[in-house]
Order: sequence, then structure tokens, then C-alpha cells
Amino acid sequence: MDVVFYVVPGLIMALALFMAHRVVRRWLQIRGAWNSGLTAEGRCLRAYTTVSGGHGDTSVRSTLHHVYEFITHDGRVVRFEEDGGPGTTLEGDYVTVYYSGGPRVVATAQPPDRARQAVSAIGVLAFLAVIVVFCAGFVTAYSQTFGPVGDIVFSVDDSGTSTLP
Repeated sequence: MDVVFYVVPGLIMALALFMAHRVVRRWLQIRGAWNSGLTAEGRCLRAYTTVSGGHGDTSVRSTLHHVYEFITHDGRVVRFEEDGGPGTTLEGDYVTVYYSGGPRVVATAQPPDRARQAVSAIGVLAFLAVIVVFCAGFVTAYSQTFGPVGDIVFSVDDSGTSTLP
């Protein structure tokens, strides 16, 4: 039964670390697209909204998605989807796309805002770090409180009285 108190926090820590990896990876991808200096005129092919939540007493959350298409400087047609874009971009609108070159193109239609992106990424990473530290502290406290107890040694003196060392 003690295994649950080690496995569950371990899985939560693994999930938090995986999410941190994804946040850092996306941060570096977007920063690379902005820093590459490559831009193209892209077109919004589709704009749609997804809705989540709303079951019982939970709040409803909606996310705006855009599908863009553009042509790279070497003639490749690239189509990508991005969420969280401006609500004023509609189907058929032309936007500036920032992208990184190479065989795997990473693109964004969001204008460069390095400070905002850094603050949001660092905020998410700090939250995930709190989760990892809490889980590690929980496992440590549990193992020290309920962990295996060492052998208790009694010593018996010549008079037959037992004492603890």
C-alpha cells in the first residue's frame, strides 16, 4: 500500500517535467521563428473556436484557432494551425508569418513580443516547479515519517534489567 504514496507523486512529477519540456521547446521554437528574420505573407484559411468545460457547475472556456498557409522563400507551401490568435483575423485575411528555415519549418503569425512570451513561459515553469517541489517534499516527508524503522536494540545488564542504549 505504501507504493501508492511513491508512485502517484512520481507520476505527477513526471507529468509536470514533461509539460515543462514542452513549454521550453515551444518557447525556443517561437523565439527561433522570430529571430530567423524570415517572413512571408500568409493567408488565413480558416478561423474557428473550440469550447471546453461547462459540465455541471464548471466554467466554459473557449479557444480561438486559425489555420494559415504561406510559401517559404524556397517555394514550399506550408500550412499550420495556431491557437490564441487575434479575434480580428478572419478567413481570407492576409497576415505576416514569421518562420524558421530548414527542413522542419516552425511558423507563427503572432507578432514578436519576446517579453510577454518570456513572462508567460517563466510563469508556467514556476508553477510546474512548485508542483515538482511539493511532490518531492511529500515523498521525502512520507518516507521519513512512515518509512522502515531500524532495529531496536535492548541491552541487559548483570542485574537482569533491560535498558535502551
